[in-house]
Amino acid sequence: MAGGRNTTTGPWAVKDHTRLVKETQSGVEEGGLKRAVGAVDLTALGIGAVIGTGIFVVIGEGIGDAGPAVILSFALAALTCLFSALSYAELSSSIPVSGSAYTYAYATLGELVAWIIGWDLILEYGVSVAAVAVGWGGNLNEFLQNAFGYELPKSISTAREDGGILNLPAVAIVIAVMFLLTRGVRETARVNLIMVGIKLAILAFFIVVAFVAAFNLDNLKPFAPQGFDGVVTAASVIFFAYIGFDAVSTGAEEAKRPSRDLPIAIVGSLVICTVIYILVSIAAVGSLDAAALAESDAPLAQALDEGAGISWAASLLAFGALIAITSVLLTVFYGQTRIFFAMARDGLMPRGIAKVDPRTGTPVLLTFGMGIAIATLAAIAPLNQIVKLVNIGTLFAFFLVNVGVIILRSTHPEMERPFRVPFVPVFPIIGCCLILYLMYKLPGETWWRFVIWLVIGLVIYFVYGRKHSLLQLAAQRGERE
Repeated sequence: MAGGRNTTTGPWAVKDHTRLVKETQSGVEEGGLKRAVGAVDLTALGIGAVIGTGIFVVIGEGIGDAGPAVILSFALAALTCLFSALSYAELSSSIPVSGSAYTYAYATLGELVAWIIGWDLILEYGVSVAAVAVGWGGNLNEFLQNAFGYELPKSISTAREDGGILNLPAVAIVIAVMFLLTRGVRETARVNLIMVGIKLAILAFFIVVAFVAAFNLDNLKPFAPQGFDGVVTAASVIFFAYIGFDAVSTGAEEAKRPSRDLPIAIVGSLVICTVIYILVSIAAVGSLDAAALAESDAPLAQALDEGAGISWAASLLAFGALIAITSVLLTVFYGQTRIFFAMARDGLMPRGIAKVDPRTGTPVLLTFGMGIAIATLAAIAPLNQIVKLVNIGTLFAFFLVNVGVIILRSTHPEMERPFRVPFVPVFPIIGCCLILYLMYKLPGETWWRFVIWLVIGLVIYFVYGRKHSLLQLAAQRGERE
């Protein structure tokens, strides 16, 4: 298969990678996104998406499973992610087009699979943003309470399943981020870079103070009370604190030098986050007894409060969590709009919503539409159940990206690859196996909800998407490239 020729027509039609890149470069009909961000901005995007409230909270759950050996659990979870990160780096640098796993599936597994993963990612990213926004409201209350002794009324600041009526803080932060995203990718990247700097500074403060004022080697004993099984169990929980580096690939069309910048940002953000996570975990378990950290709702704050005697640590770390979650919300929302943009540009969604504003270089109408839908979801929907779909959706995307690397190496060995995954197909296969293991560990209710969502997506594809697909319409006209 060469020269942009499609392998088949119908649901299994593959859009050749040369066609994908050509359409992007020519700014087909709707206009193209602006290439305005570099490696630093994209790396900050990855860090912004990964480091959220997870490190402030999930570390306690990990310690409960592994004890001080949670340090090894963070390293093991990072290794699990690394295989998929390498695959994302190869595909994003080789096919620098918006859409992430959706686009890569279109170039390797066909339109139907691309639709499935795109539909899956719309849910994954949308629910993630709504859930993060709800969490933002809770963190805002925690910060106000710790710093000023004030708390917003529960009726207007919590989710409905928690007794609230309307979550106004969640709505406010979604709307604020929505307007920022419509201003332009350069402005978005700058704001994110500032927030990433703040949360890294707060985590650095925690690490330094914990090591200087509270660290005690006796707290590391016994190191692995549950043995290797405890380390693996904790790693499977901690894995989800690393999710987010894939959001970098959604900015492929807006990278100044995608072939260089995207691999640096994807792998670089994962490495930076891993180093930070491991340092934080060492500082935490060395500052306070593991049992106390495992039982705490705010383990890092408690480590500084009881271990170092810093009573105002809770306020500082609550502020850090608030900034961290804002950065996650911004980057994940950004990623969702770019995936939806790619699907609409291909005709699988209404193409009018993918129109790019010539002044800002962003899909303004699409961003407003998604923002309003997410704000509504965050304000009134019971998220405690549907948020469980996020993990399986992410793992499914990771699996297909690893498969995509293997397929493209076979079908297009001559393809220019600025970054290459080493030891193909061994590394992608290892990535697939690790992902399948984690998916197997997910509860059954998550699986059937996931299947229901995909069935709805299939109905929409065969009723609308297949009939309006630009690839299908071109095939029907007998286009030969």
